Amino acid sequence: MKSIPLDLLEKYSLVCGVDEAGRGPLAGPVYAAAVMLPQDADIPGLDDSKKLSEKKRELLYDEICSKAIAFSVSSVSETVIDDINILNATYQAMQLAIEGLDPVPGLALIDGNRSSGISFPNQTVVGGDGIYSCIAAASILAKVSRDRFMLQMAEQYPQYAFEKHKGYGTRLHYERLREFGPSPIHRKTFLRKMH
Repeated sequence: MKSIPLDLLEKYSLVCGVDEAGRGPLAGPVYAAAVMLPQDADIPGLDDSKKLSEKKRELLYDEICSKAIAFSVSSVSETVIDDINILNATYQAMQLAIEGLDPVPGLALIDGNRSSGISFPNQTVVGGDGIYSCIAAASILAKVSRDRFMLQMAEQYPQYAFEKHKGYGTRLHYERLREFGPSPIHRKTFLRKMH
């Protein structure tokens, strides 16, 4: 994992990494996180959240929060996703996460290849969560925050087994949807494919 390039730091002084979690699931909000790490932050095992076990992500979550200069996590609900589509909702969550940082960064490094809905000064980085530690940290905070929310929803709506699939379109999830119909937290625009 790399820290922020020095030329960017000289130009912007404070740079954050931004990533999202939950673009693909059939239920629940999309989450985004923004993280600013010190250049010398030492967080062993930091990586793209998708490459880490749930247990490892939970351990890293606390370490990231304790070592970050600043971090912010935001979410956009399934009803907004249905209204404005998942891409726009993702950008909205990212924008909110960046706006939640204090101090305010000069630049946001965003995982992916598009950032058309984000008004904050940014650069996109394809595969950024596997390159820059600040983006990897953001991917972990977003993923853990969303998973924790879905575990709460599993208690509220036990018939869907959200604790097992976190809202993603697994065989079990589709079976439960066919049996019980959608819950209030399902993304209706994502369920059209079922019919």
